[in-house]
Amino acid sequence: MSSFSPLIPASALPDGFFDRDAQLLARELLGKVIRHRVGDLWLSARIIETEAYYMAEKGSHASLGYTEKRKALFLDGGHIYMYYARGGDSLNFSAQGPGNAVLIKSAYPWVDELSGPASLAQMLLNNPDASGRPRPSQKLCAGQTLLCKALGLKVPMWDAKRFDQELLFVEDVGQSPTQMIQTSRLGIPSGRDEHLMYRFVDANYAPYCTRNPLRRGQVEGRDYFLR
Repeated sequence: MSSFSPLIPASALPDGFFDRDAQLLARELLGKVIRHRVGDLWLSARIIETEAYYMAEKGSHASLGYTEKRKALFLDGGHIYMYYARGGDSLNFSAQGPGNAVLIKSAYPWVDELSGPASLAQMLLNNPDASGRPRPSQKLCAGQTLLCKALGLKVPMWDAKRFDQELLFVEDVGQSPTQMIQTSRLGIPSGRDEHLMYRFVDANYAPYCTRNPLRRGQVEGRDYFLR
């Protein structure tokens, strides 16, 4: 007999939270915690890196036009848009306005009363390195596909769905970045608005995001801005 108890926090974000400008949503999501229930465990990670996308700019999937696969991008804020990126799953949330969304670029494992050591252990099992060994926990979710693998999130299960407080939600746990980095997005092809500074990183977690914007050679005011 399962001992599972949902214990859904009252601080789970409502759908209306996501109905805001994509850049604002990308900033406001930093510090929030994604929780995904797998069996009796809540697998959880704190968002540390996001990217905003708009239909009107060339870097977005929506700029390529409406398709059934992309329909979540054209739905109200708070829909889940998932797609395959480099052979892995990728998690996005629709924002205010058709075609606008936020990509959850990376996160950091979160352990608390709801998501305890057993949850972290499961995340480590979900996402071993290329040799089959456990990854360092601080790099477990350091990339959009690594994040989804660690949390057990799959395109067929969640694409174009709403949040479900018994299975998947985002929570405000009272954590906000003390400083935020704004910089250009990653992986945008040349000529598709790759210069736009629509990537946001929690400065305290910069070493653990997809690519550290404070790495050697980067110049404040040119390559990134501190907010």
